[in-house]
Parts: sequence; structure tokens; C-alpha cells
Amino acid sequence: MTVFWLLIGLLILIALAILLPPLWRQRTVAAADMDSRNIAIAKTRLAELQAQLATGALTEEQYQEQRAELELALADDLDIATGNATPAQGRWIATVLAILLPLVALSFYGGLGAYQAVEPTPEMLGSKQNAVPNLEEMKKMVEKLAERMKTHADDAEGWTMLGKSYKYLQQFPKAAEAFAKAYALLGEQSEIMLLYADALAFANNEQMDGKPAELVFKVLAREPDNVTALWYGGMAKAQAGEAAEGVKLWRKVLMLLPPDSQGRQEVQTLLSQLEASVPGGVPASAPEKTASTAAVALTINVSLAPELQSAVAANDTVFVYAQAISGPKMPLAIVRKQVSDLPLTVTLTDAQAMMPAMKLSNFAEVKLLARVSKSGEAITQAGDLLGSVESAATGDKTSHSIVINARVK
Repeated sequence: MTVFWLLIGLLILIALAILLPPLWRQRTVAAADMDSRNIAIAKTRLAELQAQLATGALTEEQYQEQRAELELALADDLDIATGNATPAQGRWIATVLAILLPLVALSFYGGLGAYQAVEPTPEMLGSKQNAVPNLEEMKKMVEKLAERMKTHADDAEGWTMLGKSYKYLQQFPKAAEAFAKAYALLGEQSEIMLLYADALAFANNEQMDGKPAELVFKVLAREPDNVTALWYGGMAKAQAGEAAEGVKLWRKVLMLLPPDSQGRQEVQTLLSQLEASVPGGVPASAPEKTASTAAVALTINVSLAPELQSAVAANDTVFVYAQAISGPKMPLAIVRKQVSDLPLTVTLTDAQAMMPAMKLSNFAEVKLLARVSKSGEAITQAGDLLGSVESAATGDKTSHSIVINARVK
């Protein structure tokens, strides 16, 4: 028994030696420095999540969940960082620990009656190491962040984080209020404007009319290729009874999303439903065709160089398209075939335009290309086979010949 008590005393001394020096030492921790460190760590983690989303390692749902957890954890860290301890407080705590730790240890042993009783059971250990905060814990974290913002009203990043947290909890009116404060501090920043518009719409039964639409079209006026703004803009037009205008915006979204992505497939489904609601449909080459533009047509004969015959498979995709000589490289008209169709002849017209504003009849001269895509994707990749005609007049009625004879490096 004597040996046991000596062991207990030794363990208590070791515990005090570990706990007391940091508390006794006079050290002032700057909350601002801790906040900056925590924010930097969070930003690094967010960049990792965004990279994983872009590469397909995370789905959109997994990305949103992990981002929400990151934001809530950061909110909790920032709240903790505001509770600075003064040197006097540290010494007071050290004194209390020096007295209470031995007393608590001895009373604990006395109550249990045997040291074996303090050995943890499997039930006591549980499985908390990998536990994820539940909904109630998340709500408490968000409440802490909201409380903190009462004394940090000029923290735009904090308001943005609070708005996203409320949105995750589906408390949309509160999310809109938080984003409104961030918007007032940051001004005309597209991300904040769209977050604010989204929260306002959800708070109003998902209706975009009024302030949400106003914010969205302000963003589109400056960033006509902003995918999120185009999506919300199409929704706003559809809800306002202007389905044809909504179709145009969503068609542009479709062209800007990566081929074969899940988002593109979802947009295509919704776009088809919206197009079906427009009497007579929406012409792909809107606005109206004139006699001169309707006549634009380029005939192209495409063949594959003999030395590259062994480098392709019959079901490899062949894209034949026209491109602006300068400016955006988006195809002005495009036809999709297979290697098994070669040699072939195609005719490019405005009917094959991907966007109304980017079509053959808007250009006097264009570049013609034919490409064998091993991946089947519209984006050029290393290893694809390519042939081109550097300049062709759109008013030229003669046919053009392209021999696919080069590899993309």
C-alpha cells in the first residue's frame, strides 16, 4: 500500500509540473494574432476542399458539408480566441490547481475504494475520436459566432461566415440579414451580392423578384459569364413570365459548364423543361435572322492523314468547327462525328451556334478546325489529332479541305 501511495504522489507531482509552469508564467496572448492564425489555417483548408471539388474527389454535397463544418469550427476558434487570460488570472488558476488537484485525486480514490475502478471500460471510451458535431452542437457554434458579431460589427468576413452558417442551418431570414451587413461593408462584390440574393430568395419562398433579381442583374452587367448569376438570372426571368429570356441565360450556363459534368446534366434537364414552356420554342440563333445571315454556310471536307490511321479507333470522336480568328475560342458552329465517318463532308451554319452572340454570320473571316478527341471531350487535350484552315471567309461559297495531320502537344 505504501508503494501505491508513493506512486500516487509521484503522479500528482508530475501533473503539477506539467500544468503549473505555463499558467504561472507571465504571458499575454494577443487575440488578433490568434484570429489571424486560425483564419489562415481555415483558408488553406478551404483551398484544399475547392481543389478536391474541382478534381472530382468530392461531390458538391460533400464539399458543402465539409465547408460548413470548417466555417463552424473556425467560428468556435475565433470565439475562444477572444477569451484572453491575464497573468494574474493564470497565477490564480495555478494556485487553485496546486491545491485542488491532490485533494480531488485523493477523494476520487476514496469514493471508488480501489484503483482498479478507475480503469476505463469500452463503454466509457466510446467512439468519440471521429465524432462529427451534431445539429445541436452546430447551432451552439453559430450562436457563439452571432454573439461575437455583436461586438465586431465591422467584420465583413465574420458576417459572411455567419450568413453561410445560417444558410446551412436553413435559417434563411437570418442568413439574409447577415449577408446584408456584409454587403453594406464590402459593397459591389459579386460573391456577396449573389449570396445575399440567394438568401433573400429562399426567405421569400424561393422567389427572385425584387431585390434578389436586382442584385443578380447588377452582377451580370459587370460579369456576363458569371455562371451563378446566369443561373439566378434565368430563374428570375422564368418566374417573371419571360421564359424565352430565361432560356437564353440558361443556354449560356450550359455552354460554360464542363462537358459531362453532373451540373451540366442537371441544367440540361431543367433547360429542356423551360424550353418546352415557350410557345414555338426559342430559336438557337436569336435574334431574328436576316436574308444575308441566313445564307452563311461553310462546306468542309475532312480527311485523316494516312500516317495517323493507326493512332485512332473507329469510335473516337471527331469535332469539326469554326472559331473566331481573334477573341474568344468558343466554337461559332460545331458538328460532332466519329472517326468511322471519315472522310466526310459537313456544312457549318448559324444553326449550329452554341450561343446567339457567337455565330458565323457575326464574323467576316473564321478559322476552321477538325480534331480527333481521344477523350470525347470538347476541350482540346494533349494527344488529340488536329487539322486546320487558318482563314476562311464566311461569304465564300467554295468548299474547304482539312487534313488531320498533327498531334496536340
